[in-house]
Amino acid sequence: MKRKGLMAAAVLAGLVGGFFLLAPAILENSMNRIDHKELIPVSAEARALHQTLQIVDLHSDTLLWQRDPLQNVGRGHEDLPRLAAGNVTLQLWSSVTKTPRHQNYDHNSAKGDNIWMLVVAQLQPLRTWTSLLERSLYHGQKLDRAVAGSGGQLAKVDSTGSLDALLAARAGGHGPVGAMLTVEGLHDLEGKAENLDRLYAAGFRVAGLAHFFDNDLAGSMHGEAKGGLTPFGRQIVRAMEAKGMVVDIAHCSHACVADVLAMARRPVISSHGGVQATCPVNRNLTDDEIRAVARTGGVIGIGYWDGAVCDTSPRATAKAMAHVRDLVGVDVLALGSDYDGTTTVRFDTSQLVQVTQALLDEHFTPDEIRKIMGGNALRVLRAGLVPKPELAG
Repeated sequence: MKRKGLMAAAVLAGLVGGFFLLAPAILENSMNRIDHKELIPVSAEARALHQTLQIVDLHSDTLLWQRDPLQNVGRGHEDLPRLAAGNVTLQLWSSVTKTPRHQNYDHNSAKGDNIWMLVVAQLQPLRTWTSLLERSLYHGQKLDRAVAGSGGQLAKVDSTGSLDALLAARAGGHGPVGAMLTVEGLHDLEGKAENLDRLYAAGFRVAGLAHFFDNDLAGSMHGEAKGGLTPFGRQIVRAMEAKGMVVDIAHCSHACVADVLAMARRPVISSHGGVQATCPVNRNLTDDEIRAVARTGGVIGIGYWDGAVCDTSPRATAKAMAHVRDLVGVDVLALGSDYDGTTTVRFDTSQLVQVTQALLDEHFTPDEIRKIMGGNALRVLRAGLVPKPELAG
């Protein structure tokens, strides 16, 4: 009997171990997908132009998943080898800390915590099991470890000085890929303004106010009430502007977007999404909102998945960008892939020349493409990283 009990315990231990080993990878393979539909033909002109670009992607969720960002392990949409192959200069990596049960684009309560299951399955530190703030700090530590282990091939960017150093190191045509920390929904503050200091100290420099549910700062486009900024939300927006953190309106309700753009004293971004004119999905920006972002001097990151551009073709991304160009000019345009954000796309980050080709086909000039692929984002980030304490209060 004792021997049978030991054998049963061993089998159970094996099953449990197998779950923790295999479940995170299986889950990610089912959620971060490439549809393998036909890519557009890429010309020699596009390839040559692409290699001269300073490319910035304003949003991906790579840090959420249990894999080494320095290695291509055959799943997801990006990692350091694929970023280098795509000629990416700077990737903004987001911290996702909570998503609601039965998540959808239209109506979510704040109940449930899908990320908790992933946290447990990945055997993250116990402090991350119960604290949203600790989940973000853990993501920051993951980036720091990756930078330390990259042999100089991945560089953390959290100041104008580190940004300029990155660009100087890449001036010869090769060099490290930069990485900047962002937050997708400031519910990770856990209601405490002082936690913004902890995020800043960890290197977070961009933050969205809400994600898929209403929180104590603002309404979400996917929430229940979909309200505007709360008094706490207004306090945090002012604190971010003073510290040198860029405010991101992606996922904000229309009321939240209006409130932020009305009070903003610094450039505002919409890190990832699309526009209503070419893809009438609720999370995408109206023409009036596009004009208001432009008035702040900010940028709009256009994505590559169907929720952003109603297709996965790079031509759909280029058409959304053409609408913004015709409405307010090219200086408002940027990339916002939402790679590794439980999205299905046509191409991974190693194939970003697909976007360059689609923009050429949409009659954007090489100088306009330089701005869209990274120049505009670099301008806004450089300006936004400078602390301005006089903006507090």
